[in-house]
Amino acid sequence: MSTFANQIKTEISRISKKEARSESAALKKSSSQYRSDIAALKRRVAALESLVGKLQKTSQKESKVAIPPESDNLRFRVDGFASLRKKLGVTANEMGTLLGVSGQSVYKWEQGKAKPRASQLAAIAAARKLGKRAVAERLGK
Repeated sequence: MSTFANQIKTEISRISKKEARSESAALKKSSSQYRSDIAALKRRVAALESLVGKLQKTSQKESKVAIPPESDNLRFRVDGFASLRKKLGVTANEMGTLLGVSGQSVYKWEQGKAKPRASQLAAIAAARKLGKRAVAERLGK
């Protein structure tokens, strides 16, 4: 009878280990899935925070120069932009500060190596309506 008892014990032990393995495998699989979901959510949050930061920067730049409502049909000419800067009597860096861009961007626009974006075109159109005094006030001269 002891052989029968030993066989039952080993069989029960084997079956319980098999069940424990299957349960732990399911838990491992779901745990792995949760970890990958969490990582994906973290990446998405980081991307959204980056986007919010960029939008805050652009809104701060746009607040420097009022954008006119008729900004949908604006054009850019290199010589017209250069003459505007000379008319206002400002350097490229000062013009960039006024428009919310870098001085390097202004140089590239004047040389025809780059073109301003639509939001920048609106700022340029607003700057065309300013005089020397208004520009000096905005720049804090």
